[in-house]
Amino acid sequence: MIYQVYPRSFADGNGDGMGDLDGIRARLPYLKELGVDAVWLSPFYASPQADAGYDVADYRAIDPMFGTLHDADAVIRDAHALGLRIIVDLVPNHCSDQHPWFRRAREEGPGSPLRERFHFRPGRGTDGELPPNDWESVFGGPAWTRTENPDGTPGEWYLHLFAPEQPDFNWDHPAVQDEFRSVLRFWLDLGVDGFRIDVAHGLVKAAGLPDLGRAEQLKLLGSDVLPFFDQDGVHTIYRSWRTVLEEYPGERIGVAEAWAPTPERTALYVRPDELHQAFNFHFLGADWDAARMRAVIDDSLAAMRPVGAPTTWVLSNHDVVRHATRYADGDPDRGLRRARAATLLMLALPGSAYLYQGEELGLPEVTELPDEARQDPAFLRTSADGQAGQDGLRDGCRVPIPWSGTQAPYGFGPRAGGPSWLPQPDSWAALSVEAQTGRPGSTLELYREALAARRAHPALGAGESVEWLTAPDGVLAFRRRAHGGGQDLVCTVNTTGEPVTLPAPGRALLSSDGEPPCAEVEFTLSADTAVWWAV
Repeated sequence: MIYQVYPRSFADGNGDGMGDLDGIRARLPYLKELGVDAVWLSPFYASPQADAGYDVADYRAIDPMFGTLHDADAVIRDAHALGLRIIVDLVPNHCSDQHPWFRRAREEGPGSPLRERFHFRPGRGTDGELPPNDWESVFGGPAWTRTENPDGTPGEWYLHLFAPEQPDFNWDHPAVQDEFRSVLRFWLDLGVDGFRIDVAHGLVKAAGLPDLGRAEQLKLLGSDVLPFFDQDGVHTIYRSWRTVLEEYPGERIGVAEAWAPTPERTALYVRPDELHQAFNFHFLGADWDAARMRAVIDDSLAAMRPVGAPTTWVLSNHDVVRHATRYADGDPDRGLRRARAATLLMLALPGSAYLYQGEELGLPEVTELPDEARQDPAFLRTSADGQAGQDGLRDGCRVPIPWSGTQAPYGFGPRAGGPSWLPQPDSWAALSVEAQTGRPGSTLELYREALAARRAHPALGAGESVEWLTAPDGVLAFRRRAHGGGQDLVCTVNTTGEPVTLPAPGRALLSSDGEPPCAEVEFTLSADTAVWWAV
């Protein structure tokens, strides 16, 4: 069980309205009590914050808004004392335009050796006025920005698959490869237990940077192998990283954020000599539909089995609409019911599960942020040039989470009525950790109970398969065999909008809809509900 912390929105230790490392450190006991095994920290590196820290200026320094390197060391030490592992984000596809390498490359102009560490190219057209190829930025507009020469004349273009402030590295250059192996060792020496690798599919570009030949390229993400994504050359990089991870004692992990067209291509990232896990975006993207979910589960397990890697399951993260809203179809109550049921489904599956901060509180997406409050660069870029990339609304899942009290910022910072970098809804008072703790039936208590059961039950956690049971249309039912003896577990999930009567498979342990049913022969599985059974 890995819990994602988005540092600027988790907990504010100094009262400036921005989450920080001191805030995370103070809340580590909460995560231990919740029942997770590891904490994944989104970027906290020195950065101009053009893309919330995913534009890194110094990979070995902490941004002052989050604290110091001493604070990071304290978080790691305290986490280890509690039995928690720490995974940190690494951003190797691109850096900040304020990174020393890139600043010198721009300042020195064409011919600078440092330009070879990025993708600088002359433009097309009569005077080089057109981008070098037709690639589009994920954030909207062309994936190229033109530079100005030292004498003030228009210069070469550089590649950035995301914001212009995020130039892509050229991973064919040995200095780039050497630098990141050094960065890995720096953080491993500090004691981190692993890395979540941002845009793991993007490091290598097709030779010659060929045109793609069509517009709206973002729609192809996750469905096609593109000349700038999921190129086979990335696997050589991760084999070299695996050797670095294995230099260190204990279990160190590499997790790929890899948008690949199929589960089979995702599995290539986690072959025995590469990384250890890869995010399962196919599961995250599945609709609330039994047949679709079953197909994704089967495909995911089948793809990972030949490479011996655990399948991963995730419902939300810092880049997508929270699943309590995604599943709602316009009805927040229905969305929360489905989100709770989806959680029990996910936690019953074999492999590793990732939780995004606040989902244990049942937080919905904040959809009514004022434009002036938004900070997602995709929103700002789309607004400026009219060329849409991502929808630009990622701020809605990044609103600081509520801890306590009846008014904003709900304990996010040390004082009542203090600032918060994004505004929180008035309705969140009822969703705070304080309001839900000890309240029977609350989403927080459901997560705590489910995580405790998952840790204790011999049929949950590890494994590589499920045994599907006969069930009506719209219902999922599967059995997990106990490891080393003990009771099996059956999970039943009703994705329909109506109650369904089923044979009782055993003794009910946990229900996403409150009290588990008491039944010996038949039971009624409520609409949008999941139940665990001891068999």
